[in-house]
This record gives sequence, structure tokens and C-alpha cells, in this order.
Amino acid sequence: MASHRRPKQASRARAYVLTGAAATAVALTAQVSAHAAPAQPNKNEVKAQVDKLLEEQEQATEKYNGAKEKADQLRKQADQLQDQLARGQEQLTELASGLAAVAADQYRQGGIDPSVRLMLSSDPDRYLDQASSFDQAASTQTATLKALEDQQRRLNQQKQEAATVLAELEGQTRALNDAKGTAQSKLQEAQQLLNTLSAADRTAIVRGTDGSASRGASRVDPTTLPQATGAAMVAVNAALDKQGSDYVSGATGPNTFDCSGLMVWAYAKAGVSLPRTSQEQATVGANVGTDWHNAQPGDLVIYKADRSHVAMYIGNGMVVHSPKAGDVVKVMKVDAISINVIRRV
Repeated sequence: MASHRRPKQASRARAYVLTGAAATAVALTAQVSAHAAPAQPNKNEVKAQVDKLLEEQEQATEKYNGAKEKADQLRKQADQLQDQLARGQEQLTELASGLAAVAADQYRQGGIDPSVRLMLSSDPDRYLDQASSFDQAASTQTATLKALEDQQRRLNQQKQEAATVLAELEGQTRALNDAKGTAQSKLQEAQQLLNTLSAADRTAIVRGTDGSASRGASRVDPTTLPQATGAAMVAVNAALDKQGSDYVSGATGPNTFDCSGLMVWAYAKAGVSLPRTSQEQATVGANVGTDWHNAQPGDLVIYKADRSHVAMYIGNGMVVHSPKAGDVVKVMKVDAISINVIRRV
């Protein structure tokens, strides 16, 4: 009977081992499958992520524009201070040379006590003339010394100013590089996501041909719009003439633009100088408020809570703008994005 029990026990044990092995194999297969074929995001998920990344890229671009403008100003100021320092050093050298010449002359004339020289002089009148010259030289020395001290003080002040400006310029250069790096990083992330889609879907997402708020890429004829006047008319026509031009971060024309760069370029055509960033442009001119019904052609429409996007009102409830990386200058409905403020230049 014992011989009958042994095979039965072995069979049962073998079944347990096989069952456990099968369960482990199924689990491992499931894990491998999960790692080998991760679920791909669908078009809507990619669009949401890309929109967020491009918005962050635009924010970084405006920071870059602001840092670049400030750095350019500081660089110009530093150059001017360096020129002033060079001129000041030349003046200081001339004053020091003049002072040395006067001191040498005094030394030659002052080797003997004046009263002794008067007693020993065979020509008192000539001595008196020399004494007068000596007094004049002393007076000149005093004036030269004062001028030398004043110039040295000015030179030291200019050196301090130059050092401060150069230190600030160094900080702005770091901010410039950081903002540029952030913008490029966000753009690369967005491009990697877009590469998971077909070419048609990529175009639909980036250029807004899928019914999103960016639709309206067809060119608008300026003659169909309410006519602006003066500088605003020139700016509107200039901006509309650039429809179809590519968005490029940091660009101010004449063939590529970012959002604030398009405004700068268009108004420059009208002889009006605008600040470089959308945040700064949100402070120019007169405040029209947030109701676009009060807008006139040529008004700057600033968008989003952080004022990181700007467009130009052209009439008929439309604006022209340079939207985002991968897109082109085009028109959209004025209220397609949350309006922060409208400014009349």
C-alpha cells in the first residue's frame, strides 16, 4: 500500500510546482508586455500637453526678451562709462603732469629762503619780479591740486558705477541664458510629443486647424476692415502684410516674429517705438479696459494673467498675432484667449 501512496504524493507535488510556475510565467509575461508596449497618448492628450508646453515656452520667451533688452541697455551704459573712464584718466594724467612741472619750478626757486635771497640779490627789482612769479606758481599749484583731487574723486565714482553696471550685466546675461534654455527645452519637449502623431495631426494641433481657438489662419484683406487712422493704420496694415510669416522665439522681423516682436515691428513702421515685451507693452498708451467692444484698430490686446501674449486689434472682433512656435502670423477672434488689458498706443 505504501508503494501506491508515493506516486500519488509526487503527482500532487508536481501539480503544485507546475501551477506555481504557470502563474509566475503569466505574471512575468504581463509585466514584460506592460514595459514593452506602453499605452500611447491619444491626440487630445498630446494636444493638451503640447499647448501647456508651448504656453510655458512663450512665457520663457518673453522673459528672454526682457532680459535681452535690459542686457543691451546695460551693455550700452557700460560702454559709455568705459569711455568716460578713459577720458577721465587722460585728464588726471594731464593734471598730474602739470602739477609736477609747477612743483619742480617751485623747488628750483625755493632752494634759498626768500628773505636771504633778497639780501643777497644784486638786482632787488629783478628779485621782486621773480617773487611775484613764485607766488603765481604757488597759486597755480593750489588750483591744479584741487582740480586733481576733484578729478580723482569723479574717476573713483565712475569706476564704482562701472563695476555696478558690469555686475548687473553679468546677472542679466545669466537670466538671458536661463530663459533661452528654458524656452528651447519646452520646445523640444513639445516636439517630442508631436512626433508621436501623424503629420496631419501635428499640423492640426500646432496651427489650430482642428477647430481650436487658433483657427482663422486664412489671410484677411485689410480693405474689408474698419479703417484706422494715423500710426494705428500704418501698424495694422504692416502687421496684416506679414500674415503667413513664421513664429520664431525672440524675433522682431522683418520675416519672422514672436508675439511682442510683431507689435514692435509693426508700430516701428509707423515711427512709434514700443517696449520689447508683452508685459511692458501692457503699460503703454491709454488703458481701454478689458471689454473688446471698446477696442479700436491698432489697439494692443494683452492676454493671460501673466500678460505673456499680445495681439493687435484689427476690427470686426478680430486680432492679428504671432501665436506660438510652429505657427504663423494670422488672425483670430479677439476673445479666443482671456483678455488681461487693452491698450491704445
